[in-house]
Amino acid sequence: MRSHPGEVYVQRRSGYTREGLGSASIGVRLPEIARQFLVRQRMVVIGGHDTAGALWASPLYGPPGFLRASGERGVIADAAPAAGDPLEAAFAAPAPLGALAIEPATRHRMRINGTGHIQGGRLIITADQIFANCPRHITRREAHGDVTTGTFAAPSDRLSDEQLRVVAGADTFFIATSADGQGADVSHRGGSPGFVVGRSATTVSWPEYRGNAMYMTLGNIQVQPRCGLLFIDWTGSRPALQVTGSASIDWDPGRLADHPGAERMVDVVIDSVVETPGHALMWRSL
Repeated sequence: MRSHPGEVYVQRRSGYTREGLGSASIGVRLPEIARQFLVRQRMVVIGGHDTAGALWASPLYGPPGFLRASGERGVIADAAPAAGDPLEAAFAAPAPLGALAIEPATRHRMRINGTGHIQGGRLIITADQIFANCPRHITRREAHGDVTTGTFAAPSDRLSDEQLRVVAGADTFFIATSADGQGADVSHRGGSPGFVVGRSATTVSWPEYRGNAMYMTLGNIQVQPRCGLLFIDWTGSRPALQVTGSASIDWDPGRLADHPGAERMVDVVIDSVVETPGHALMWRSL
């Protein structure tokens, strides 16, 4: 499997000379270990475009078993984006979808990219790419309690002061990206609280480090700036934040002095923010 032009550009600029690094680990069928992993999960993060073309990342929750394999390439989630979620109508018909199932307790994660559509209140995913990622930068925690739901707040075009504090205190967020002809993808970013910087009410930034050399997220951003960010409050006491905007990669070494080991910065200019009060699953640190 070959990398697309955005991935090749980022690989080469990062010092890798062999195109498609890491792509050998990408499959198109669900092995047994992946099937066992899916049925343990209580959350999956999905990414896709809303009806206006904006890109978002949204969480889906359920009890163990709500997420499961179906056939060689299918995944079923007994859940769908809630009323008011930006992706509520995104999968009325089959559409590109990225999904990330993450198990913080074991620091395992799996990405499933393909198409998704809603049937009878369930999300049906047909996978084109299935692959695991390394456990780096995943904070260990486990889910407990039941899922709570609430009413979505009206969208805003900027982060409030309280939302900026949530961003500044995050040790984890999720990012949805896409590229024309390549579909959608959801990935994870983690670090010590404060690694995400709210530079203003309309711009957030974070450092990027050397990873698995696939550079799917950065490669997508290189050719298609639209992205969606999801910040989850793991205690379940604060709203989740969904952000859509345009991302850019800054390779200026002068910006990296405060981030030892970082190779670049990513900046996102915000178009819209949606707050999801009470729509959460409680987690506890391990």
